[in-house]
Amino acid sequence: MPVTVETIIQRLGGPEAAATKLGIGTEALRKWRQAQAVPSRHWPAVIAATGIELEDLPGATFQKKSPVMQDASAPPAGATAALVLADGSVFWGRGFGAHVAASAAAEICFSTSMTGYQETLTDPSFAGQVITFTFPHIGNVGTNPQDLEATAIAARGLLVKQDITEPSNWRSHQGLDGWLRAQGVCGVAGIDTRSLTLRIRDHGAPNGVLAYPADGRFDIPTLAAKAKAWSGLEGLDLAKDVSCTQAYDWDETEWAWPAGFGRQTDPKLHVVAVDYGAKRNILRCLAAAGFRVTVVPATATAADILRHDPDGVFLSNGPGDPAATGVYAVPAIQGVIAAGKPIFGICLGHQLLGIALGAKTYKLARGHRGANQPVQDLATGRVEITSQNHGFAVDAASLPDGVHVTHVSLFDGSNEGIACPTKRAFSVQYHPEANPGPTDSHYLFQRFVDMIEGKSA
Repeated sequence: MPVTVETIIQRLGGPEAAATKLGIGTEALRKWRQAQAVPSRHWPAVIAATGIELEDLPGATFQKKSPVMQDASAPPAGATAALVLADGSVFWGRGFGAHVAASAAAEICFSTSMTGYQETLTDPSFAGQVITFTFPHIGNVGTNPQDLEATAIAARGLLVKQDITEPSNWRSHQGLDGWLRAQGVCGVAGIDTRSLTLRIRDHGAPNGVLAYPADGRFDIPTLAAKAKAWSGLEGLDLAKDVSCTQAYDWDETEWAWPAGFGRQTDPKLHVVAVDYGAKRNILRCLAAAGFRVTVVPATATAADILRHDPDGVFLSNGPGDPAATGVYAVPAIQGVIAAGKPIFGICLGHQLLGIALGAKTYKLARGHRGANQPVQDLATGRVEITSQNHGFAVDAASLPDGVHVTHVSLFDGSNEGIACPTKRAFSVQYHPEANPGPTDSHYLFQRFVDMIEGKSA
């Protein structure tokens, strides 16, 4: 028997009981009955109160394994693209960017950032993922060469609510649609991003495939099978795929009005940055803090790093499972620790430092992705709003003696920072360079300088 609004109300004991249990008024229930649909903002409460699956709620805009959806010759009217999940669920929409018969299988995640979609798409930490943007106005400021965090788009695709519009910004060089086409990346608009985000929140990040075929024909069973066959991010080393292949020097500093990017011409210290998928603005922040920056590949050994005779070593952000990347990265980090070099890590670098110090990591059910993530500094009690992009975390309970927690997430209590004063090493899970995002955490670059100079532990 199909789940209807009336079924939900009766299951909860009638209108008065349903309104009380759901925390809404009876007038809202009247509107539900009139529309024969449950508004998406009330889905979490209904699911919690009744146990009904999200895809079975009246008003949900995706369906599960419907015969019409599996008919390759008959997508819904106006649909030119689709997201197909491993369980056979299909989200239809309108394609933009590059035509692809089937994208590479990916983890479907969501980002809550309201700005910086270009930085997000080019963040190497998004390798292996399709990004659902919860903010509806994506593409409205176009794209430009200054906001690239890497040479190429790292994400395997994107999902948005509203159609891409013509850009309206003086910095725009190219529209988002054309930029995506040039890079061979597919996007799907018209997706009910609220529905998809709730599904990810409640059930974890699923595997999926995007399709925007030039001929308009969809083979839904084959797409679902491709998504189901993908192993997912656990056990997957992606850092070596997005890292540089040889060492290079970096001296560009942060963008400032009206001159744009600057240059570090009088560095006081030398840092080696290990590139597990480093964003350009992280390197700019290091240069702006007074460092001469030498970037080395993710696969660099301790000897490769130490031959540059750095004052300190920086471990960058990056994608994939830290346990997989750690096979080659952890011995290198342990060699640097043994040499007594100060270490600062972020994101994947934080996780790898944790493993090198003796801790364990685990995969989060949903991950943290966005520029509005609250984190508390346990030493000061100060709360920072941070930019984050990670699906794995350090297990705080596994930290050995001598290593302590410095920061925690105020969303779920997961670890956001560690320090080992005796080894002059510290790290945070978030992105202090703020591209995109707030600048609350910029102080960490100066903290690294102070540690090297002996001004702090």
